Amino acid sequence: MALDFEEPLAAIESDISELHRLNDDPKVRFNDEIAVLQKQLNKKLEKIYNNLTPWQTVQVARHQQRPIIYDYANRLFSNFIELHGDRCFSDDAGIVGGFATLGDTRVMLMGHQKGKSTEENIAANFGMAYPDGYRKALRLMKLAERFNLPVISLIDTPGAYPGPDAEARGQAEAIARNLTEMATLRVPIIVLVTGEGGSGGALGIGVGDRVLMLSHAVYSVISPEGCASILWRDGAQAPVAAEAMKITAASLLELGIIDDIVTEPLGGAHRDPDATLKSVGAKLTKHLNALKKIPTKKLLDKRFNKYAAIGDYS
Repeated sequence: MALDFEEPLAAIESDISELHRLNDDPKVRFNDEIAVLQKQLNKKLEKIYNNLTPWQTVQVARHQQRPIIYDYANRLFSNFIELHGDRCFSDDAGIVGGFATLGDTRVMLMGHQKGKSTEENIAANFGMAYPDGYRKALRLMKLAERFNLPVISLIDTPGAYPGPDAEARGQAEAIARNLTEMATLRVPIIVLVTGEGGSGGALGIGVGDRVLMLSHAVYSVISPEGCASILWRDGAQAPVAAEAMKITAASLLELGIIDDIVTEPLGGAHRDPDATLKSVGAKLTKHLNALKKIPTKKLLDKRFNKYAAIGDYS
C-alpha cells in the first residue's frame, strides 16, 4: 500500500520489480541496472522521509504493513506463551500478551493488536481495546510482579473502544485503575510506541520507567481528526491539527514526554520489518539492562518523579 506522498517512488519501484522478474531468466542479468535504480530510490526515500510533515508521519504510523505485536513476539522475542482472558468477562483480542524471553531475560510482553488485513483488524477491533483488554493487561502485569519479571508494553492503538457496551463495562475505570497500578508496580516497565499511540487507550498500558517511540510513530491525547473536529468542526483540518499537537517522536523527546527514539530503516518500518525488529531489540535490551540495576524503591521514586514532572512549566 503506497502512501500518497510516496507517489514519486512508484515508477522506480515498478521498474526494479520488473527487472527482478526478468532476472529469473539465466540468459540475462540486470544487476547493474537494478543497483542504479536502487540508488535513485534510496535518494528519493531519504529526501521524502527526512522531511515528513507531522500529518505524513501519522499516515506512516498507521501503515497496515508495520510490524504488529505478534511480529515482535514471534520474531524478536523467544518462548512466547500467550495468556488469555481477564477472569471477569472475556478475552479481548485488542490487547494480547504473555510470557516471553528477550535475549536471556524472561519478561512479560503485552501490547495492542492490530491486523494486516481487514479480517484481522475486525477480529482485533482495529486495536481499540474494550475494558476486558485493559483488565487482562492488568492481570498480566500483576503476574509479572508476582514472578519478578520486567514488563514490556507495546502501544499501537487509535484509542480505547468508545462504544456503549465498553462504557457499560467500565472503560474509564479500567484505564484509570491501570494507570494507578502501573505507577506502583514493583518491577521495571518499558513502554514502546510502535505505531499510533492514541489517547487514554494508549495510556492504559503506557506508564513506564522508560517510554520509547519508533521514529515514525505518533503519540497524542487525541487523534488529529478528533482534534480538528473539536477546534474547527472540520476533520479535513487534521493536517493543521497534527502540526500543532507536537505528536512526533522528535517533538515528544524534546518535551520530555518520551525517553528515547528507535530509528526506523529508510522508508519506514513497513519497508524493512527485520531491520526494525533488530533496532527495537537493541534499544529494549539497553534500557532493560539499565533498569535491572536500579533498586525497587529508587525505581518507583524515579517513576513517580518522571510523571509528576510532565506538564511542569515555569
